Amino acid sequence: MVDYKKLWILLLEKRITKPQFRLMLGLSPATMTKLNKNEFVSMEVLVRICSALKCDIGDIVEISITD
Repeated sequence: MVDYKKLWILLLEKRITKPQFRLMLGLSPATMTKLNKNEFVSMEVLVRICSALKCDIGDIVEISITD
């Protein structure tokens, strides 16, 4: 399971709205929907987000392991 709560908090701290974020990275509406629903997105997307926000992957996503 993935959780992008850290991403949304980081955007708030940087005063970036979700529409600004989507346009800034050129993300498709489908990718934004996946992020909003805590669904898997490609590693390429995660790297683009980290590059744009100048952060590490652990700053935007948490992964929980269930047995």
